[in-house]
Amino acid sequence: MGDIQKTNAEKPQKSKGLPYLSNQKIWLLSFGFLGVQIAFTLQSSQMSRIFQTIGADPTNLGWFFILPPLAGLIVQPLVGYYSDRTWLPKLGGRRLPYLLLGTIVAVIVMLLLPNAGSFGFGFASMAALIFGAVTVALLDLSSNVAMQPFKMMVGDMVNDDQKSYAYGIQSFLCNTGSVIAAIFPFVLTAIGVANVAAKGVVPNSVIWSFYIGAAILVVTSILTLKNVREYDPQTYALYHNIDINANKESVSVFTLLKHAPKAFWTVALVQFFCWFAFQYLWTYSAGAIAENVWMTTDTSSAGYQAAGNWFGVLSAIQSIAAVAWSYVLAKIPNRHHKFGYMISLILGAFGFLSIYAVHSQYLLIGSFIFVGMAWAAILTYPLTIVTNALSGEHMGTYLGLFNGSICLPQIVASLCSFVLFPLMGGVQHNMFLVAGVSLSMAACAVLTIKETRGGVED
Repeated sequence: MGDIQKTNAEKPQKSKGLPYLSNQKIWLLSFGFLGVQIAFTLQSSQMSRIFQTIGADPTNLGWFFILPPLAGLIVQPLVGYYSDRTWLPKLGGRRLPYLLLGTIVAVIVMLLLPNAGSFGFGFASMAALIFGAVTVALLDLSSNVAMQPFKMMVGDMVNDDQKSYAYGIQSFLCNTGSVIAAIFPFVLTAIGVANVAAKGVVPNSVIWSFYIGAAILVVTSILTLKNVREYDPQTYALYHNIDINANKESVSVFTLLKHAPKAFWTVALVQFFCWFAFQYLWTYSAGAIAENVWMTTDTSSAGYQAAGNWFGVLSAIQSIAAVAWSYVLAKIPNRHHKFGYMISLILGAFGFLSIYAVHSQYLLIGSFIFVGMAWAAILTYPLTIVTNALSGEHMGTYLGLFNGSICLPQIVASLCSFVLFPLMGGVQHNMFLVAGVSLSMAACAVLTIKETRGGVED
């Protein structure tokens, strides 16, 4: 069994910081991220399709997309706070027990969600919509519980020199998981699994995508749980040069936010505009592609379901582009991170704006390549910049709070959709004009960031 934790005999008596980890250990630290991201991608790429298939009005889609980030906004800080104070060596340590819990719940929900239209509730019935909404919220909540430990363990166990590489691996696994999940319905349809069903029923191509995704989540999570052991409290304190009781102190959230490094807030500003834009990508892409390319708004039609499959393919292309662009970003020196960040977001803004105008399914490939470039930057830079600016004290709580910069803008975007969607003519592809403007604002906000390491500017 691979074991990242040092034995008692290997523990150093003095430390100048975290040790270097082998590449294999860093990969094992993050491998379960692949399965968690498959769950997230199936949710984000198929949620709009599922809800519109079971009868949700596009005007009201925002209500269903509020629940997942709201769940994340609540649960992420709690996972961070309590995992900072947890030590269960038989279950892996500090963060891994939460990964185990989140994985179990996520798998159960993944088996239920795509069947929202299969329990005889009826098309557009309140029961079907409530069942779908509750299961989506539970899936997002459990996926957040499972995902957050991977982000925190990099902050806990990887030194500053390797941190960009470690988060780059998570970005690669995230995008690989996105590719796998996004093409599932398309591939299953190609091999003969039904892509249409009775009115109000989710097609088998989507249902089986969730089943396979749940199986992969189990396998990848077990791999990380089996091979990773976290640093015990004494070793953690030694490597981070903090008092062993520092993370046991009860400190209010408001106090932590008051003393958060400036980079925490400036990156959060960029994050706000980024995730506002991407919330509309997930909410309106299937409908926008159906309107613009297949010229239909009938959710039970073959054209609409084909558009849903094509959005899955485009999501895969976005993820492949993000993987490729991540390698480019990795070559950019630390002192030019802001330049790479800003350029990526500008290219993404162009991609969003082009989705509004394009009527060819194949030209949309170019649009989603640009969107993927922005996605690569969003997955790579924020956590690297923020964790470099933090000490080891209350690391999990801070990262849980920082997740608010992901969840809060999604909630705001969903609420704003009730005003913006009618203003944009009630047409789904028009919402990409809003998304493009928002991502452009994110690019401008990058200029406010000043990178620090432990509070000292680079």
